[in-house]
Amino acid sequence: MLFGGRICEEIFMHQMTTGASNDFQRATDLARKMVTQWGMSDVLGPMVYGEEEGEIFLGRSVTTHRNVSEATMQKVDAEIRRIIDEQYALARRLIEENRDKVEALALALLEYETLDAEQIDDIMAGRPPRPPKDQGSGGPSRRGSSAAGRASEPKPGAEPDSPEPAL
Repeated sequence: MLFGGRICEEIFMHQMTTGASNDFQRATDLARKMVTQWGMSDVLGPMVYGEEEGEIFLGRSVTTHRNVSEATMQKVDAEIRRIIDEQYALARRLIEENRDKVEALALALLEYETLDAEQIDDIMAGRPPRPPKDQGSGGPSRRGSSAAGRASEPKPGAEPDSPEPAL
């Protein structure tokens, strides 16, 4: 999930921006906790690597005491890298395999501005999204109609404006 934005930039826009930096930080922190705190590594097993100590004071983060060898820390780093690389590749494959759905979601968002669960379900099932339920009650405008076009239309029951004289 955290890699989706960057991957879409690469696939659809053929560029990379700095927008994903926080996503990368969060993904790396999560992978590090999986390996060092939660024992979620087949290579390193169910053990805690590094112990947190101290309190947060004046904006400084908790310090971590490394009670492991440099060789073990290299294995930790390699495991974190493996998790990140595998998940990035998985996210990329899922987006590429579902490119049509990503494009349909983007078009629907341009048309309706927001999507509800039923509209997303339609798109994921390969159907065009149904109009939003609140379409008739001042909901988002549909593509093709403009505010300028609506402003010049007479209100129901009102007399049309008389044309202004040409100069």
